[in-house]
Amino acid sequence: MVHIQQILKEYLEIHGYWVLFIGTFLEGEAILLLAGFLAFQGYLNVMGVILTAWVGSFLGDQFYFYLGRLKGRGLLKRFHSIARKFREALKLIEKYGNFVAFISRFTYGFRIVLPIILGITNLAPRTFLWINLASAFSWAVLFSLGGYLFGKSASLLLDNVSNYEQYLVLVLFGFIFAAWCVHAYHVWKLKKPVRERLQRMRDFHASRRIDP
Repeated sequence: MVHIQQILKEYLEIHGYWVLFIGTFLEGEAILLLAGFLAFQGYLNVMGVILTAWVGSFLGDQFYFYLGRLKGRGLLKRFHSIARKFREALKLIEKYGNFVAFISRFTYGFRIVLPIILGITNLAPRTFLWINLASAFSWAVLFSLGGYLFGKSASLLLDNVSNYEQYLVLVLFGFIFAAWCVHAYHVWKLKKPVRERLQRMRDFHASRRIDP
């Protein structure tokens, strides 16, 4: 068991930060929480985790912002998922202004779309850069320490956390999945009136086609 843990530690020390960088570049809350827990276990360095997540998250949103700046309107025409969220994103921008650039990575379902849409707007690239730096740093610290403190809390209840690593990882992913389900249900509930209105419209048009 000790031999396997040593191999895992060596592997993560070599490749773990690259995996974390790619994960946070794309999205990455789950992988960042896991990295924070592994940092508590000594497989990774917590400051290295925060720095890697900060850089990966920052560069990811910079990429999506300039993707929107250069190809945004074409993406709206080609990808219906982005087009569907466009109006919702514009409402957020109208309501919160530039603050949307800060909270974009904290908004489930808009993590990638919002930077693209912000790139389409007239938001200055320099303004987005500074907001993105602050947002990426706060996000990296919050989720890294979330995973780290999860391990710390487990150590207060268990004599040897290393003996329960696989179970704790499953519990951690269980928390993440539960949070995702709660959020998905909340979004589904919010959109229920819209679905009902669309269904009434479909029923109305269907009845008109049937009537002679």
